Amino acid sequence: MTKRKEFDQGLSELNELIVEMGRRVETAIAQAMAALETINADEARRIVKEDKELNRIEEKISEIGATLIATQQPVAKDLRRILVAFKIANDLERMGDLAVDVAKVVVRLEGQTLIKPLIDLPRMSQIVQMMTYESIQSFVQENVNMAYKMAKDDDLVDALYSQIIRELFSIMMENPKTISQANLLSFVGRYIERFADHATNIGESVVYLVTGVRPDLNS
Repeated sequence: MTKRKEFDQGLSELNELIVEMGRRVETAIAQAMAALETINADEARRIVKEDKELNRIEEKISEIGATLIATQQPVAKDLRRILVAFKIANDLERMGDLAVDVAKVVVRLEGQTLIKPLIDLPRMSQIVQMMTYESIQSFVQENVNMAYKMAKDDDLVDALYSQIIRELFSIMMENPKTISQANLLSFVGRYIERFADHATNIGESVVYLVTGVRPDLNS
């Protein structure tokens, strides 16, 4: 096998692992939100346990990338692709942690009834699920336009988060007994908002991969 073919095979494996991480993260946040809507603590505990697999995949990406750098000595875009894979894997691992944080809130709410029907939190979750999918597709396809879309989606998530905070504050003011749960729900909003930030980071990494310039999609 030639060095180039060996290198391309390594890159292909990195791509496959990044796609798998993205799929797992997308599923984790969807399942965590579903558990929250029904306060299904058993499902939430399962989500927490499964996070270890995401960490294992990130470690595998680090191993493959480090081996490629050491044995193939890539330069220019080839090197950027490996470095970007490291960065994206790290962002995805952090997103997985945030899905776990949502699940842990569900465990803390076990036995309670929601103080209000959840509308905007599930909407935020749906947006970040799409952001996760599209950010990974932008990496696979090297699609800069799709990468830049992350910033617009992030703005939608930020607006929903602000709306949630205002609504929860009003509920707490009207009924102080809701303060504890309202605070937990505000934490969920914050976790999902940060989730979107990491998806935006992936978009920035893709633009860097393709252009060699580090953008700021939030500017």
